[in-house]
Amino acid sequence: MVENGALALQTNNVYVHYGSKMAINNVAVDFYKNQVTSLIGPSGCGKSTFLRCLNRMNDVIDICKVQGEFHLNGIDIYGPEIQVENLRKQVGMVFQKPNPFPKTIYENVAYGPKIHGLASTKSELDDIVKDTLNRAGLYAEVKDRLDDIATGLSGGQQQRLCIARAIAIKPEIILMDEPCSALDPIATAVIEELINELKENYTIVIVTHSMQQAARISDKTAYFHLGEMIEFDITSNIFTNPSHEMTEAYISGRIG
Repeated sequence: MVENGALALQTNNVYVHYGSKMAINNVAVDFYKNQVTSLIGPSGCGKSTFLRCLNRMNDVIDICKVQGEFHLNGIDIYGPEIQVENLRKQVGMVFQKPNPFPKTIYENVAYGPKIHGLASTKSELDDIVKDTLNRAGLYAEVKDRLDDIATGLSGGQQQRLCIARAIAIKPEIILMDEPCSALDPIATAVIEELINELKENYTIVIVTHSMQQAARISDKTAYFHLGEMIEFDITSNIFTNPSHEMTEAYISGRIG
């Protein structure tokens, strides 16, 4: 049983189809504020598809049809009055492969605050960039290189820059789709430490192929298999005392 808390995002009766193929079958998950929720399961089980429902990234796929209830602070994010650009300001996303803009480090972080009008002067924008890079644990490494092109950073630094870019526009929720899969173990450890710090201010939902990572960083874990959510519970329960035999089989390595 998952304990209660302040609810950030509630989903219910979620179905997703790609054409005639069902990718998500009747999934319901509640995400709580200032917690990390991991979505785990074998490749192709639907966890990334489900994640992309949470900020309507699946809208860009013509054959994808999403059904169900998605409530952010009680508001239906698929409602006709919702502007997707504003939704994605509230629900930011970090992708599997670091994808900095081909601009300077400064411009990567400043881009979102500029287009959303979060700074009225250059000085305010400078402060946002510095504060955001500090939050992403990157400022000390790049403070003398802010005018350098971001693609010159290491892979781990690029991913932290992408996290900084996501939080610069002050989202409530950060979605992360296997954010460490392209990184070495040292860079992965830095990102995991950062995630642990960020949850003080944000709700984080992470898709990960690494069960060890889910066990280390998440408060709750949902196990997906063939488009269905098999089990959702406090992470320690999932990994030490799962209630479903399919979860136990996946955790122990017998399936997946």
